[in-house]
Amino acid sequence: MVDRHRGRPIYLDNHATTAVDPRVVQAMLPYFTERFGNPHSSDHFYGWEVAEAVEIAREQVAHLIGADADEIFFTSGATESNNLALKGTARFYRGRKNHIISVSSEHMCVLDSLFHLERDGFQVTYLTPKADGLIDLAELKAAITDQTLVVSAMTVQNEIGVIQPVAEIGAICRARGVFFHTDAAQAAAKIPLDVKSMQVDLMSLTAHKIYGPMGVGAIYIGKHPRVRVEPIFNGGGQEKNVRSGTLPAPLVVGFGLACEIGEAEMAEESKRLAAQRDRLLARVNEVGGVHVNGSLTHRVAGNLNISVEGTRAEDLITALPDLAFSTGSACSSAKEESSYVLRAIGVSNDMAEASLRFGLGRFTTDAEIDYAGARLVEEITNVRVRKARAAE
Repeated sequence: MVDRHRGRPIYLDNHATTAVDPRVVQAMLPYFTERFGNPHSSDHFYGWEVAEAVEIAREQVAHLIGADADEIFFTSGATESNNLALKGTARFYRGRKNHIISVSSEHMCVLDSLFHLERDGFQVTYLTPKADGLIDLAELKAAITDQTLVVSAMTVQNEIGVIQPVAEIGAICRARGVFFHTDAAQAAAKIPLDVKSMQVDLMSLTAHKIYGPMGVGAIYIGKHPRVRVEPIFNGGGQEKNVRSGTLPAPLVVGFGLACEIGEAEMAEESKRLAAQRDRLLARVNEVGGVHVNGSLTHRVAGNLNISVEGTRAEDLITALPDLAFSTGSACSSAKEESSYVLRAIGVSNDMAEASLRFGLGRFTTDAEIDYAGARLVEEITNVRVRKARAAE
């Protein structure tokens, strides 16, 4: 075990990205070589066979979230989907409604999109999550006005893994005639999703969080009630004029199969990951002073976000090159500041700077969890000893 990880660290950052499942790789390969046609070439066999594969993938994505296939539009990933959901909807309905509600712990691509819309004249209300990471539904109800166009709240928070009450939010929005958008990048194939029963109008998805390839995602745009979006860039009008650009057929095929596998294996995988997560937490708790950030009850199985008293995350990452984990979102890792998500739920700056995020996944083994737990206990102790000596 130790020799193995001198060469390559144990991967515990599956919220940043997942390895592509070998079954997905095999399904994609022919579309790089033999079946290389453009799916939008409608005049010959090469285009037809790839277009058929794209439509099968569209059905697989739709099935995972309880949508109709014609409500799924492929994009480059969740960031593009989030931009399209928010900017596209706001711009289409500009002049009718000008108010948007979101949450201060949303992914930065949502918050940045909203900042741009504010500069364009839209009004945005940012709800502050409670200490457990969940929003207060009473505050949401109170924030909705007759000018509210859309509410955007992510299904699973990407740093602390907390699951928002999506069905309850959807019911509130539907009752008030407000569109509901949710970023489900960290939720798909991890928890059951049904856009119809949850009354979701727009949903953002990505492949590389569910053992599919990087570079492809999707947006669900509901038909009942019908949501209209203005495209955020222009081109050949592919994807029913919602999202122009030639679809990357190999990636789309991989995304579709990843959804199918994820749906089939979700229940068993979640059970295993929850057990591994609890096992890791129990081991690390032996050192004392460990605080779980966000609700453990309303939490996706593979996530563990903790703050460790008497340490800094930077020191632990440096001391543990044999483990690959993070201090927060990979999409915000260039920003040298403590997590805005943890600060939003009331975690102090010191404890936010001592936070570690572990993302367990399909290929994480019990042996790796045991090794990681032992190494964390060892290095947390060492960091604390060094800190105490330096203070003498």
